[in-house]
Amino acid sequence: MAEFSLPTNSKIRKNGKVHKADGGDVKAFKVYRYDPDSGENPRYDTFEIDLDDCGPMVLDALIKMKSEQDPSLTFRRSCREGICGSCSMNINGRNGLACTTAIEDCKGDVRITPLPHMDVIKDLVPDFTHFYAQYASIQPWLKTVTPTPSGKERLQSPEDRNKLDGLYECILCACCSTSCPSYWWNSDKFLGPAILLQAYRWLADSRDEMTGERLDELEDPFRLYRCHTIMNCANVCPKGLSPARAIAETKKMMAERAI
Repeated sequence: MAEFSLPTNSKIRKNGKVHKADGGDVKAFKVYRYDPDSGENPRYDTFEIDLDDCGPMVLDALIKMKSEQDPSLTFRRSCREGICGSCSMNINGRNGLACTTAIEDCKGDVRITPLPHMDVIKDLVPDFTHFYAQYASIQPWLKTVTPTPSGKERLQSPEDRNKLDGLYECILCACCSTSCPSYWWNSDKFLGPAILLQAYRWLADSRDEMTGERLDELEDPFRLYRCHTIMNCANVCPKGLSPARAIAETKKMMAERAI
């Protein structure tokens, strides 16, 4: 029987720091902590938060932890309204945005970790370098060969514009890709749900004139076809999108042009 184990410096220490609350309606948050400069293994620190003196979202609790209990706690955040995707993380075993995840929806102690299967820069901050490189590889901009209409935009019919609904709303938070087992094991070659949804956004755009070239770039056993329709991506998307549907439509376009 095969045995697998984590590298020594990846094993999580059992005992971390505990930050007590003074009183009130107290809820415990177990937060993943990792500082590569310290040379120490990761650990879980426990932060007790008085919910009577805290905003309703998990991000509010994190900001309170950093402001009042441990200024070294590191995480990304920006818009606080589910628009930027900066505060994506794993909350109680489910990927999501801290700014749109209500504390009251988290039962018991809340365990917060970085997005799974990504290198960790520090604490709750994963390394998106590879993810963004994959995004750049699909050339996510309008590509045309015909001259731009003089003094006009490239127009679309309402019907063609509607085809982009459910695609352009993606905020590249990576919640879907990091919940996908196929991406966990093949992220070096498989583009993953988020990037493939973005790729289909341009394939579905009636103004784009490089459909064949874009499909050629995706015609690969791994880049596209490593998707096995597990559907984790659609289950966790904080915007309610379906990358699996976009991937299926791309595969359909591949099949139709082969006929």
